[in-house]
Amino acid sequence: MARLLYRLGFGAHRRRLVVVLLWLLVLGGTAFGAVTLSGPTSGSFSIPGQESTTALDKISDEFGAGGGATARVVVQAPDGQQVTSPENAAKLAGLVQELSTLPGVTSATNPLDPRAPTVNADQDVAYSTVTYEAAVGEVTEAQRTALFDATRHVSGLTVEATGEATQAPPHVGGPAEVIGVVIALLVLAVTYGSLVLAGMNLLTASVGVGIGALGVTIATGFMDLQSTTPILAAMLGLAVGIDYALFIINRYRQELRRGRDVGDAIGTAVGTAGSAVVTAGLTVVIALAGLAVVGIPFLTQMGVAAALTIVVAVLVAVTLVPAVLGYLGRRVLPRKERDAPAGDVVGAEPREGGFFGGWIGAVTRNRVVALLLAVLGLGAIAVPVLSMETTLVAAPPADSSQARAERLLADGFGEGFNGPLVVLFEGDDAAATAASTVETIQGAGDIALVTPPVPNADGTAAMLTVIPQSGPATQATEQLVTDLRERLADVDGATTYVTGATAVSVDVAVALDEAMPIYLALVVGLALVLLVLVFRSILVPLVGVLGFLLTIGASLGATVAVFQWGWLADAVNLDGTGPLLSLTPILMVGILFGLAMDYQIFLVSRMHEAHHHGKPPLAAIHTGFRQAAPVVVAAALIMFSVFAGFVPAGEGPMKSIAFALAIGILFDAFVVRMVLVPAALALLGEKAWWLPKWLRRLPTLDVEGAALEEDRGELVDAGR
Repeated sequence: MARLLYRLGFGAHRRRLVVVLLWLLVLGGTAFGAVTLSGPTSGSFSIPGQESTTALDKISDEFGAGGGATARVVVQAPDGQQVTSPENAAKLAGLVQELSTLPGVTSATNPLDPRAPTVNADQDVAYSTVTYEAAVGEVTEAQRTALFDATRHVSGLTVEATGEATQAPPHVGGPAEVIGVVIALLVLAVTYGSLVLAGMNLLTASVGVGIGALGVTIATGFMDLQSTTPILAAMLGLAVGIDYALFIINRYRQELRRGRDVGDAIGTAVGTAGSAVVTAGLTVVIALAGLAVVGIPFLTQMGVAAALTIVVAVLVAVTLVPAVLGYLGRRVLPRKERDAPAGDVVGAEPREGGFFGGWIGAVTRNRVVALLLAVLGLGAIAVPVLSMETTLVAAPPADSSQARAERLLADGFGEGFNGPLVVLFEGDDAAATAASTVETIQGAGDIALVTPPVPNADGTAAMLTVIPQSGPATQATEQLVTDLRERLADVDGATTYVTGATAVSVDVAVALDEAMPIYLALVVGLALVLLVLVFRSILVPLVGVLGFLLTIGASLGATVAVFQWGWLADAVNLDGTGPLLSLTPILMVGILFGLAMDYQIFLVSRMHEAHHHGKPPLAAIHTGFRQAAPVVVAAALIMFSVFAGFVPAGEGPMKSIAFALAIGILFDAFVVRMVLVPAALALLGEKAWWLPKWLRRLPTLDVEGAALEEDRGELVDAGR
């Protein structure tokens, strides 16, 4: 692989204009496609074949439900008044009239319609259901703005709006995200000592993430993608794109300092650091694409979309980056080093002392203490995982109209009104069967109200609504779903289904719990095989994977402490506490595992390279650490900045996911890879690089470029 990548890098340098123009053409093409072919994204999560999803499909078929997106406009009368008083009723009628004439609205119900009133028992809260012609996810920003403007025109009444039609799709590129990119640029500038080179690194990464994210946007025109998918792809693509370019540029500068000419230095950088980039990228792709084995369509889409963005980032790193480096030449070095005699440049080899020399010296001298502190520290931070709660029922921001509307509905109609459960009956006399089970349903407990059954046109199906006493994201309501299914499992004369937002959340959680062991076994197993091929060792990959388990535990523990317990909530601009998104644990495993193995490969490969060249184990650890640690630190700080940029202004579940990724990167890079791994390798000594004889026949993935030294002359001549 090193030889192939050497030729690829050298060729990109020789034909740099063609390479740059091709990438710009691809970027322009995907931008055009995104503008002309993109479609709406979805904010709902469901799994085909699950009881809750099957019931929703049947209800749509048998009752004609579905169609346009809806919103609830909630009205509350002043203290001591009722919405049914003549004065307030007139205001309410005027509001309904205005709502029905809003852009895109097909109908707005009257809360005081005697045929179907939607007023609470105290008659101080009512709501109108506003239906749009556009489907869910297709309501425009102008239509949402018009709706919220209408709620502000009623004097004397409190009016708020909620519902699927009021939810704007999450966006990328806000001020907080820009701050994260600016911090990444500053880290690059300090690392390189050059703002121009830092800008070049960021620019090439932006090309890759632009193509990846725009490609995902194009896909929305052909399939139903989750609204978080483009954001996840952009966030990961930008982070790894910057890091992968950093590794290659850093190695290129080292090769120039050793006296190589520009073309040879570029080829060598791509053949060595590029090999590590390809291998590291492959581990990330394995982890993300492996989400497909879970069998959950929306999770598969998220994983594949993010994996394809990583593939683009790798291709950019090994083609576009060397092409641009060909234009910069020796200007990537500080001015005082550019004109120094070949091979006589300071910095070709790492210094014995310095900060990183002191760091690795302290870790290896106190290896037992360092190892214990790392394990116990991460273990302590992981403790909150034991109380982790998850759900798919996301609460709106605390200061939003949606949150205020849901609070009004909860106060007026009960906590469970915002998360009703629907029971569907199918049978020859479904309505009568449903009516006969009302008493059984009410016996489940935690139920505020059971509505009379509503039959379909031919009487073969009926549905009734169960209003829980507890809110939709509570454990009590989740338990109610399970209890109802058990009570209705043996109903004579009908087939029953329990659905609703909480029921969907329960079904998805069960599916994820069942899939997690399979996913872990597949991803960890494939990655272990890959790392054995890279390091020709059994224990080094095992140490890396065990360290990753500590990373996952600590990052999830910290996320639970902040987002569920409320610790340091102000630091992340948190509106309110609550359960984590059900997808968070499995996404964390997939994404962080790939990124953790990135750092494992970049750091330990330099140790392996030093050991391969004859250094004893402890000296190899010191040499490899001093060579790789500075760039790994810079890469981790950049990735942390990018992820952290999505936290303060993050929307919905992306805030907690971005926080978990950011804190996970810090734990993995600075505790696991720079303390735990070198301490463990120092304890193992020569045994760390042991490989059983029966495995020595496996092919070798040469990420250190050992083959390049043997065939350098031939490769340089062939490239020219």
